[in-house]
Amino acid sequence: MLIKGYDDGPLVAGESLPARPGFWSNYLLAMCGDGACAEPPAPEWFGDDGADADAMSEVLFDPEHWPVFRVPAAEGPGAVVIYRNLVGDYGTDYLLTHPDKGYAQQIASWEGDFSGMGLTWRELVRMADNPSATAEGVQDTAARLLLVLPLLTDLDLPEAAPARLTAALTAAGAPQDTASTAAEHLLAHLERRSRHDPAWKSPLSGS
Repeated sequence: MLIKGYDDGPLVAGESLPARPGFWSNYLLAMCGDGACAEPPAPEWFGDDGADADAMSEVLFDPEHWPVFRVPAAEGPGAVVIYRNLVGDYGTDYLLTHPDKGYAQQIASWEGDFSGMGLTWRELVRMADNPSATAEGVQDTAARLLLVLPLLTDLDLPEAAPARLTAALTAAGAPQDTASTAAEHLLAHLERRSRHDPAWKSPLSGS
């Protein structure tokens, strides 16, 4: 497949993968594993087990097939998440798509840590809740929110954010007794590395 504006790698559609065991622990667990957790994070937090996570990692990190997750929006910008499986240079790239542009713009990457520009909680929720029924990509609102969650760079989260994230994790298969713990640690990690300052402008503003 082709993503205009992103010329690297053998891209393949990955939208079927979030429904498979082991996906969400692979995608989100690293954001709980920086020493901030009172208990060691585990795939079980996301409804997976170690075997599920190991099997899925072989799919996600295959150098010959780079999974792509499209999060198209009916109105306004959408997102694309790409596993960049270059040998020796593994990472996850995050792109924005704009209705008035024919190409995607890379705004951030994750290589054990976040670099680039992020979005506010309000922007992420608006994107997650506004799927395009006519474009290929992830339609489920819970999965959409979780896919774009690593882009969060917001020091001013609304009170409803933990409950919304917990609900998304539960919808994606996390057990109810661990979903709130996972949500708490995910948001704590994201808030610690937030990069907003008074001069910051969202990439959605066109700046």
